[in-house]
Parts: sequence; C-alpha cells; structure tokens
Amino acid sequence: MSPDARETRLLDAATKLFVRHGFDKTTIAEIAREAGVGKGSVYLHFDSKEDLLESLMLRDLYALSEGWFSAVMADPRGGTLGGMYKAMLEGLQRSPFMAALMGRDALLLGDYVRRPDNVFKLAGRGQMTRHEVIALMQQAGAVRDDIDAKVIAHIMNMLSYGMVGLDEIVPAEEIPPLEDTLAGIAEVMDRALTPPTEQASAAGKAVLEQVFSGARMKFRTLMDERRAKRESNQ
Repeated sequence: MSPDARETRLLDAATKLFVRHGFDKTTIAEIAREAGVGKGSVYLHFDSKEDLLESLMLRDLYALSEGWFSAVMADPRGGTLGGMYKAMLEGLQRSPFMAALMGRDALLLGDYVRRPDNVFKLAGRGQMTRHEVIALMQQAGAVRDDIDAKVIAHIMNMLSYGMVGLDEIVPAEEIPPLEDTLAGIAEVMDRALTPPTEQASAAGKAVLEQVFSGARMKFRTLMDERRAKRESNQ
C-alpha cells in the first residue's frame, strides 16, 4: 500500500468511527483496525488522534467548500443568501462527516472544539468575518441594506449554532431532518433578505468570488503545511 493510499484509508476509517462514536470515545487502535493497518502505521502519518482529526476536518472542509462554491456559481440564484444555504445542503449530502459535524457537533468533536488552538480557529485567522461579508453583499446589492449586517450575521449564527445544540433541548421527534431545516432556512433568507431585483444573485456571486479566493488560499496553505510535516516524518 502506498503512503497516500494508507493515509486516505486511515482518514476514511476515522470518519466512520468519529461519526459513529464521537472523537473522545474513538481510539487510535480502533482506527487502525478499521483501516486494516497496524497501530504503528497511524503514527507514520499523524502525530496524535488530534492531528488525525484536524487533517480529516481540513480535507473535508476543503472538499465541502469547493463543492459549495461550484454549486453557488452554477445556480442562477446561487448568489443570494438562500442560494448559499441550498448549495450547502447539496454539499452536506455528499459528506457524511460534515453533515454529522453540523448536526451533532458536541458529540462528534467532544472536548476538542473547546481548545483555543483548534483547527476552526486556525482556519479563520485573517479571514473576513461573516458580518463583513454580508456588508459587502449589501454594498453590492445582493442583500437588503436596511438591516444592520451584524444583526443579520448574528441571526445566521444563532440558526447555525441552534441546529447544533437543539438536540439537548428539543425532543428528537420534534426536530425535522437537517435537509428540510436547511431548505426552510434558504426560503426564509431569500424572502426576508434578498432584494427583488434580477441583479441580486450576480452581485452576490461577484462578492463570493472575491472572498472565496482568500479562504481557498488559507486552506491550501494549512493543508500543505500538514502534508510537508507528514512527509518529513515518513
């Protein structure tokens, strides 16, 4: 087995186990067994279970973001806030790990997400905040400008984090499927925040192209750094 093939097998095995049992309850030995390799082989690629998780998240976040961006650009209404949520739904359907991450964050990541140097914070350093992106979309005419951008961003954050934590408050039978929830959010976003003009989506896409190029570069830099580190250890 080539190093690349073994690494992919380990990441895929970790995906299954993290989704099934969560990060805290999954061991390196279990990941190695699921991948069909010896436990020592794991450390040829990853320094620790945390390193493996971060590599997995970067891989899947990058794939999800690339797929999301392509879907936004291909959809005539993709440049609206509603169109962005619809594109995210399509991406989540192709990524069991990211779907589980959004739907069951506390279980999947365990204590890792509370660490000050987690990969989400590393990836976000130097990037525009959500309200800054929304402000740009308002200036371009893709989002209504009579509502404060920080208020819109805060509402979107409440929706996102609410979906993660609701299972601890609301009975499971009262929570609709994630797909239905995201589709509903997309509809509400478009009706409430998208100006009724033909140019709104095109304007939003222009802003996204500008913002996404910087985010893509950040992801690639982080992934290249990890790849170089792994290769030096092999």
